Amino acid sequence: MASKTRVMAAAGIAVTLGLTTAACGGSSDSDDKGSTSGGAAGYNAAITGVVNPSTTKGGTLNLWSSQDADSWDPVRGYYAFVWNLNRLYTRKLVDYSATPGKDGLKLTPDLAAAEPEISADKLTYTFKLRDGIKFDDGSPITSKDIKYGIERVWASDVLSGGPVYLPGILDPDKTYKGPYKDTDPNKLGLKTVTTPDDKTITFKLAKPSGDFLYLLAMPGSGPVPQKRDTGAQYGKKPASSGPYMFKDIQPGKSASWVRNPNWDPASDPIRKALPDAINLTITTNADDLDSRLLAGTADLDVGQVGVQAAARTKLLSDPNLKKNADNPVSGFLRYAGITPVAPLDNIECRKAVIYAADPTALQAAFGGPLAAGDIGTSMLPDNIAGSDANYDPYNRKQGKPQVDKAKEALTACGKPNGFDLTITARNNRATEVKAAEALQASLKAVGINAKIDQYDGAQQASITGSPDNVKKKGYGIIMAAWAADYPTGSGYMQPLSDSRFIPANGNYNLPEIKDPAIDGLFDKANLESDPTKAAEYYKQINTKIMEGAYYLPVVSAKALNYRNPRLTNVYIHDTFGQVDFQALGVSDGK
Repeated sequence: MASKTRVMAAAGIAVTLGLTTAACGGSSDSDDKGSTSGGAAGYNAAITGVVNPSTTKGGTLNLWSSQDADSWDPVRGYYAFVWNLNRLYTRKLVDYSATPGKDGLKLTPDLAAAEPEISADKLTYTFKLRDGIKFDDGSPITSKDIKYGIERVWASDVLSGGPVYLPGILDPDKTYKGPYKDTDPNKLGLKTVTTPDDKTITFKLAKPSGDFLYLLAMPGSGPVPQKRDTGAQYGKKPASSGPYMFKDIQPGKSASWVRNPNWDPASDPIRKALPDAINLTITTNADDLDSRLLAGTADLDVGQVGVQAAARTKLLSDPNLKKNADNPVSGFLRYAGITPVAPLDNIECRKAVIYAADPTALQAAFGGPLAAGDIGTSMLPDNIAGSDANYDPYNRKQGKPQVDKAKEALTACGKPNGFDLTITARNNRATEVKAAEALQASLKAVGINAKIDQYDGAQQASITGSPDNVKKKGYGIIMAAWAADYPTGSGYMQPLSDSRFIPANGNYNLPEIKDPAIDGLFDKANLESDPTKAAEYYKQINTKIMEGAYYLPVVSAKALNYRNPRLTNVYIHDTFGQVDFQALGVSDGK
């Protein structure tokens, strides 16, 4: 999710889908004998190019993570690494090109045979499907499977946790209740999506949207065979439309994929599918994971949040290790969401928290300037159009807590002696816990007494993502991180600040902002096809968020990650700010 730019103008004059063959995605031609040339390893080499390019097939890719998926159901998963892994088994009408650099931000037809036909009023999109597309059980993927998969986005009462953009564009009056409450005998009652035949799907938008195609590139827009849908249990074994299918899922422990025998490489312009098998191991010990990486028994940390302090020291001091490391700007902003739990429903009490926080101590908790990134000053990262590097309304760049201003704010909110609150942090994110401890110490200096409640990050949707649970537990501050769902200000800020994005579960508008002015600015930006004009609206939204003191920005994140030297086709995908997992192969055939 680094180097974001607004690359499409779907509501304007043209649609740029990037139909050129992508490096490492390429054509459907394969070379089982393999070849390797150029792309030597080097520090940060994967940020700008492909390290160890190869077409060699075979072997097992060994992935590790210190956190389990929030869900393997494409419509429910919301973690960046889960979206990245979804490319192994979930295809969409369009997807991001498989290439490093800005070209990776371009969308290219995936299940669709070509660009959509768009009506003159920009309200109707019609796609034709490719030939030869099948699920892992051999059944053909039809337009009705895609429609049904998309309809599941409406069932947030059953399928909580994932993004909910599409209803606002295709059903703003909320007339459709999702497939599980659908009175249509075929459970395909969403009237704004039609399937005149098995190869055609048409979308009728309520209003033009410059971001619509980005929404179709999300995992939740992938096809789901209705006969295999088990509702809330679907994530235990999702159907595959991609080159790999699940062999086994052990929650909290592991997941594994094997080749999908019914995937036709001739139908897929994006994926090469080099390994024979892919294993993901979940551990709660981040330092042990780092040790395995450096020892070569683990290939990659799919969390891509950076190695811990001990491994960081080894990496940066050993040239042979350092040449297999990358430290990209990830596109993530790490922050603390300030909830409406009393007394933080008072803006002055929220300001007291922001002023009391020690910017440098928080940065150090995440690893310092090199590993953590720059001190955060607002809620719009500098890789999103509309950001302003000089905008620092709480004077955080100077790096010190502002005790006097914090005490003034406490007096203004009627709590001159401070108050008690609870900070939450994910127990499988060691640096997040350290940041919570650093914030706890800073707040103590002005009389705000904080306790820390750690929780399993895989349960985020129902713990910190449940407004009712947040109020019940009295969670005042929630440590979190966010990167754009797609590369615009809406894709970054709308889930965090639009009042229409506060579901009962899977909520990321942690302060529960309900500002009609912010909602209206998003509506104006989403109608704007000119990225420069849209950026101005995003700038205004960012200002309103910061003026409301709803969030404490911590760092604009970097992540120092290690890649096993045996890996081939390694590059940072700008959409995810991570290695493109689906492109990887192994050079030793093991």
